[in-house]
Amino acid sequence: MDTYDVIIIGSGAGGGTLARHLAPSGKKILVLERGDWLPREQPNWSAHDVFADNRYVSQDTWYDAEGKAFQPQVHYFVGGATKLYGAALYRLRKEDFGELRHHDGISPAWPIAYEELEPYYTLAEQQYEVHGARGEDPTEPPASAPYPFPAVSHEPRIQQLADDLATAGYHPFHAPCGIRLTETDAPHSTCIRCQTCDGFPCLVHAKSDAEVFGVRPALEHSNVTLLRNAKATRLETSPSGATVTQVVVERDDDEERYAADVVVLACGAANTARLLLASGNDKHPSGLANGSDQVGRNYMFHDSVAVLALSREENSTVFQKTLGLNDFYFGSDDFDYPLGNIQMVGKSQAEMFRGERPGETRLAPEWTLERVARHAIDFWLSTEDLPKPENRVTVEPDGNVKLTYSESNTTAKKKLYGQLRSLLGKLDMNDGHLIHRWAYMKNSIPIAGCAHQAGTCRFGADAATSVLDTDCKAHELDNLYVVDTSVFPSIGAVNPALTAMANSLRVGDHLLERMA
Repeated sequence: MDTYDVIIIGSGAGGGTLARHLAPSGKKILVLERGDWLPREQPNWSAHDVFADNRYVSQDTWYDAEGKAFQPQVHYFVGGATKLYGAALYRLRKEDFGELRHHDGISPAWPIAYEELEPYYTLAEQQYEVHGARGEDPTEPPASAPYPFPAVSHEPRIQQLADDLATAGYHPFHAPCGIRLTETDAPHSTCIRCQTCDGFPCLVHAKSDAEVFGVRPALEHSNVTLLRNAKATRLETSPSGATVTQVVVERDDDEERYAADVVVLACGAANTARLLLASGNDKHPSGLANGSDQVGRNYMFHDSVAVLALSREENSTVFQKTLGLNDFYFGSDDFDYPLGNIQMVGKSQAEMFRGERPGETRLAPEWTLERVARHAIDFWLSTEDLPKPENRVTVEPDGNVKLTYSESNTTAKKKLYGQLRSLLGKLDMNDGHLIHRWAYMKNSIPIAGCAHQAGTCRFGADAATSVLDTDCKAHELDNLYVVDTSVFPSIGAVNPALTAMANSLRVGDHLLERMA
């Protein structure tokens, strides 16, 4: 049985970032990834292949609360979910780290303050080459350094949208983008600013994902090994139950076992919980690290909706995801509770709608899908999903995930939608008319769209109410850590990837001290 200093299970925003951070230490590191390299192929840039045929979506079967099977929108590749994310790399607001009262409940405080994570946010922005502009968003938290790269410019129709919002008294800002773009030197830019970015794999590796900026730099060090198509199925412990002694792996239909002084989980909120629950033994009868009965609970995934507005003039924008609006993040003039974030999403293409549910757009006959796509300006609305113990991951007898979930913050979600709807007449769009965009959720079960999943192994100071301590080590095991979004006590209302990256760097520093 091969033995390592560190085994990292998962290679996405948490695991890939950690691998890079630990690699220069010289410690013997094994990264286990249940998927393979995402193929570089022409379908990477095909809307039909990606959105209609779900070419890169896993073949997993999960179950909802009623036992109905569904296919979750998850991706298993080197780099994890970041291979198909929109690379919107936001910091949580400073206030998100404290307790926030919402209309429908409480968003709990984190066990660390924003100030503790801030240096790691800065480091993550540098490592992932984030483009942005400080000072435009009135809700942004303090930062110790400017963005490492200038903001991605708006194309003319989006610049007009930004100008119209500013004229109306709002504060649009350049969204923080993780793309490898050099606008001042296009011939040498890795990114070509194409329309197939948000939700697509990048054929030219121009997206700041965890393969490009995590795993590949880590593998430049001879002490780091990547094992692909290796699914961790169980963790085994010492007789006392105090340490993880073996990681059981399924690879090529065979069982393999690996050992390490430190084991780190970064499988995603659902699968990290699944692995812990599936690893129960006599010392941990309810699942590993689950003496608090908190493993799998408090599942969150952002109460998001993708909508498009119909611009009176055609929208010729190619790279649309450059603008954000947080004026309603903490409330509005007529609502004293947080609402959430509005940002642009990748530009609609007619092929995104084919094979999905075009009838549900309820368009007049003259509005063909092609015409809709030409006139569409696409928005993504995120409202904070509040943690509820009954929203949880459990494991079915066949070993698959069961996801029990009900919405937690519907009043704010409706209010945020209403705010955007009321703005349209001021923005040269068809007044008050929004169309739900189904490109990100082909499955009829809303919980299938789980790109922003979080919360199933929250960290905290109290072992009775959390799974992990403030260093993200399991309370009950001396050598087991978690660095994905499952550690989040709350999720805020912005994309979680940068926070996962930053926290992984923070935990990485702790591990370097531990192994010194």
